[in-house]
Amino acid sequence: MGNIIVGQSGGPTAVINASLAGVFKCGKGNNLKVYGMVNGIQGLLEEKYVELNQEIKTDLDLELLKRTPSAYLGSCRFKLPNMEEDTEIYEKIFSILDKINVDKFFYIGGNDSMDTIKKLHTYGSAKNKKIQFIGVPKTIDNDLAVTDHTPGFGSACKYIATTIKEIIKDATVYDAKNVTIIEIMGRNAGWLTGAAAITKSEDCNGVDLIYLPEVVFDIEKFVKKVKKLQKNKKSLVIAISEGIKNKNGINICEIEEENTVLDCFGHKSLSGTANNLSKILHRNLGCKTRAIELNTTQRCASHFISEVDINESFLAGSYAVNIALNGETGKVVVFERTSNRPYNIVMKAHNVYDIANVEKKVPLEWINSEEGTVSQELVDYIKPLIQGEVYPIMVDGLPKHLKLNK
Repeated sequence: MGNIIVGQSGGPTAVINASLAGVFKCGKGNNLKVYGMVNGIQGLLEEKYVELNQEIKTDLDLELLKRTPSAYLGSCRFKLPNMEEDTEIYEKIFSILDKINVDKFFYIGGNDSMDTIKKLHTYGSAKNKKIQFIGVPKTIDNDLAVTDHTPGFGSACKYIATTIKEIIKDATVYDAKNVTIIEIMGRNAGWLTGAAAITKSEDCNGVDLIYLPEVVFDIEKFVKKVKKLQKNKKSLVIAISEGIKNKNGINICEIEEENTVLDCFGHKSLSGTANNLSKILHRNLGCKTRAIELNTTQRCASHFISEVDINESFLAGSYAVNIALNGETGKVVVFERTSNRPYNIVMKAHNVYDIANVEKKVPLEWINSEEGTVSQELVDYIKPLIQGEVYPIMVDGLPKHLKLNK
């Protein structure tokens, strides 16, 4: 039996390292040498990798890793070409893997990362390579197909809802008309913004409006809606997805200023949606407006993560190794929810070709765009994922994190 290698790709989450810990612990427990790619597939192409057995030496190291934010091994946004376009890059990857006797390859990531798994598996199968390729899901956007939800989503929801509750309290301090617009991550899928709905409880009235990118955003209707609400309520808090668009398909963040920065996958850099809407409301209503962009804090806030999320993330990594040991390849670990009350899931291995480059969006029946609300079904779907707390290991008043010696 050969060695295994694991990498992390795309935007991190607060619990992505828990999945890495799961891969490592299960691999080590089966007497396998575990390598880690430094900066994902891009780093592997430069032969940047470490022996994790030499980095994670104690149970405390493993526990620290699970609670460390960002990607411990470093990440990348690197798009592999199709094998018809460039066989050389594939031969280089496989020769590096052969050099360190790797026969099991794990990649922790979202849509673009599963595209990498798909392409490597396709090439390996075509060339009769004996390396297995398994995807471990990760994305706060929760937009991976097939799986009920993704590791990282629950903790991001917990952070978002907690922060919004605090913002709502702050917004009601003054007896004056004001509007606060909170911008939440979500390019084409509004799962994270939907978390704003779970703030409504006995001690909080919740947000006043919620807008997701699955439906067209009409600025004129939005202004009228806010004006109408202000007749009965001075302080309004509104949650919007960064990726909301008008009827012409133009991102609201581009209305006031051009935004054409693209990454290697062709994704636009979305930022400034709340700021643009804040300016528009101020011009039309004349009241105080404020834009709050939660930005990267949504994915790196490991000081208040969901116990459900970190446990599932760790188990997803372990499960990935186990299915590889059972001979699976070209698969992704997915969650199937078998019960909501009490909450329960089972893990399965699913064909990567059904998942890579497929985007799962919030069902339209869960969105009421005219009222600026979402349904109870979305609230019930999210709530089990935020349960329980896991806090950092504190040293001298601050969280202690595990650092890679590279």
